[in-house]
Amino acid sequence: MNFDKFKKPEAERGYLDGQIIVAMPGLLEPFARSVVYICAHSSEGAMGLIVNQPAPDMKFPDLLVQLDIIASNDVIVLPERAQDIRVLRGGPVDSGRGFVLHSDDYRIENSTLPLDTGICLTATIDILRAIARGEGPNVAMLALGYAGWAAGQLESEIRENGWLHCPPDLDLIFGRDLAGKYDRAMQKIGINPAMLSDEAGHA
Repeated sequence: MNFDKFKKPEAERGYLDGQIIVAMPGLLEPFARSVVYICAHSSEGAMGLIVNQPAPDMKFPDLLVQLDIIASNDVIVLPERAQDIRVLRGGPVDSGRGFVLHSDDYRIENSTLPLDTGICLTATIDILRAIARGEGPNVAMLALGYAGWAAGQLESEIRENGWLHCPPDLDLIFGRDLAGKYDRAMQKIGINPAMLSDEAGHA
């Protein structure tokens, strides 16, 4: 992906950059019960990663083998940190492309996009090679695909009560309990999901 489209003039601030949005109960697939970290938001549109949906039948070591980063018999000698990385379904757009959301202790010049305090995004295979060598970021997750919105689309969906806004925290983004993230995000907002209508409507 060309990140240049998300670069904004300093005067223009996308108000959801580095924030989390949570799907209302009535939102259907591919966003049902999704928790999305917004990587970039500007007048050109928005891009985010779903952080609570595992990629079906995909483990990080297996992906490294598929990409010829390691040999299949080297899986057992991968650094423990690499074996623990979760592979997520980041969104319905460009699902064959990988995006690594990670801590800011590792950066690749001209490839890593700083997102928020302590969080970066890298979408090149070099970071996967570094992780396989034990030289990558301290904390990371790999998302396959991303969620994208055209200009004004996300704002419109929020006005139509499709999404709720949730302040970010590292556990919601990088935590391993994927199944519990949706309810934790709702609780953080102060909402019991069972009390919400299943139909998103206009306020």
